[in-house]
Parts: sequence; structure tokens; C-alpha cells
Amino acid sequence: MKTILIVDDDEHIRTLVKGLLMKEGYRVIEAENGTAALELLIVEVCDLAIVDIMMPFMDGYLLTTEIRQSFDMPIILLTAKSQIEDKVKGFEAGTDDYLIKPFEPKELIFRVNALLRRYGKTSEANINVGSLYINKKSYEVKIKSKTYILPLKEFELLTFLATHPNQVFSRSHLIGSIWGLDFEGDERTVDVHIKRLRERFVNVAENIAIKTIRGVGYSLEVNK
Repeated sequence: MKTILIVDDDEHIRTLVKGLLMKEGYRVIEAENGTAALELLIVEVCDLAIVDIMMPFMDGYLLTTEIRQSFDMPIILLTAKSQIEDKVKGFEAGTDDYLIKPFEPKELIFRVNALLRRYGKTSEANINVGSLYINKKSYEVKIKSKTYILPLKEFELLTFLATHPNQVFSRSHLIGSIWGLDFEGDERTVDVHIKRLRERFVNVAENIAIKTIRGVGYSLEVNK
């Protein structure tokens, strides 16, 4: 089930959009401002965000920029503004789509479905980062001319980090993304799998490394 984050300081809008999306079979979580949304994204794995522009503490433009820097998901901006300058500002911030209030429910659903399909196709592509090549269909990892077949969770963890090179992810975020939010183990599971990945590729992958960011989490860094 896909999870969608709604960020809007208007409770009535959140209730309306949530009802529409739940009827389509989506799981929905809510935040009333940008700060709360970023806190949610640390612990919740979301597939798409619907963000209002006019909010206290952090407007939708800034929130879109923050999401784009740390998370890989499509974003739809909701706004009462219709000026071309506002649309340009939204797309420059990194939004994927733009919907003006008031909107037709069917149009919102159409745009959500279209973006999720588009991102789904993108995520199926193979990954090539530095000397690392990952085939997501055959579950093979290649470094130079050597092929590795990894245990599933190690493969998924490496793939997730390689999909977001040079981005730092907390242990809790990695747990949610790889093992799921209902995982009953602790965050040391991530440490164990990171250690195994490092041992497998020590002195093999010359221009990539999984770095520990003390007090934060892990990042797959690529050296050009």
C-alpha cells in the first residue's frame, strides 16, 4: 500500500484530501506544517507528498526544497495562487506538479496516480554509481568485472543508499525503508548489515564508501 503525506495548515483541506485518497486505497498521514512534516519523514516512509504553499513556520516552497534534498518522492504543490511566477518558483523548488485550489477531486487523484506510475518506472531502472552497478531485476551487484549475489536485506540496503548517493539517512529511516515500520528488532540491525557490506567490498570498490556520520546515520559517498 502506497503512503501519501499531506501537509496543510487547513484541517478541512487535510480531511478532504485524506478522504479522497483513502477511497483510492492509499494510506495517508498528515502534518499541519513543514516542520512537523520533516519530523514525520524521518520515521515514515512515504511515496508521495501533497504540500500546501501558504503555511506558518515553513512555506511549501522551502519544504519542497528540504524534501528534495533528503528524500526521493514526487511532490504536488497545492495553492490558491495562479500567477505564472508562483508556478515557476514552485518548479524551481523541485515540485513535480502543481494544483490550484479549488480543484476537482478527480484531477487530484489523476495527478497522484500519474506521478506514482512515473516514479515507479524510474525506480525500476538499474543503478550505476561510481564503480558500482546494481541490476535490480536480477539482484546482482557488479564492481568492475566481478559479480556479487548478496543476501536480500544487504542488497536492498545497498540499493537504497546507492539510489541516494551522498545523502545521509538515520538508522530509523533505513529501518523503515528496508525492514518496514512493523520491524520488531532494534537499530543495531542496520549496523550489522552495514558492517557486512563494508567487509564484502573492502579494497574492491575504489571510489565509493559507506560512511558513518556520527550521531546521525549512514551515507554512501562517491568520490569522483
